[in-house]
Amino acid sequence: MGYRVVDVDSVDPEPDRPCECRKLSEPGGLDAAAINRFRAEPGEQLPLAYHYHETQQEAFYVLDGTLSVETPEETYEIPADDLFVVDPESPQRAYNPADADAPVTVLAIGAPPADGDAVAYDPDDE
Repeated sequence: MGYRVVDVDSVDPEPDRPCECRKLSEPGGLDAAAINRFRAEPGEQLPLAYHYHETQQEAFYVLDGTLSVETPEETYEIPADDLFVVDPESPQRAYNPADADAPVTVLAIGAPPADGDAVAYDPDDE
C-alpha cells in the first residue's frame, strides 16, 4: 500500500506558461495519468496554444469561476462544479475571458500522460 499527501501550493508553478500551472503528477507519484491545477486570471488561457492530443483524453473540473473552452464548432462555458471532457484529436483552447469578473481555477486530468503529444491547431487551416 502507498499513500501521499501533496500540498499543492508547495509545488512550484511551471515557468513560461500563460497562467499559473502546477503539475501534480510527479509529486503525487502518478504514472498512469497527468494531473495539473490551473489558475487563470481574466484574459489568460490555460494551454500554451490552441491544440489537440493524439492519444490523450482530458477532463477539466472547474473548482471555481467559469471556464471557457473554444472548439472548432462552438465555445463552451463551464461553471464551477462541472466537468468538461475532451476526446483525443479534438481541438480545444481553454481560457478565462478578458471580461471575466474573477480568476478561474481548474483541475485538469489527462490519460494517458502525454508529454509532447500536443499538436498545435490553427482554425484558419480548416
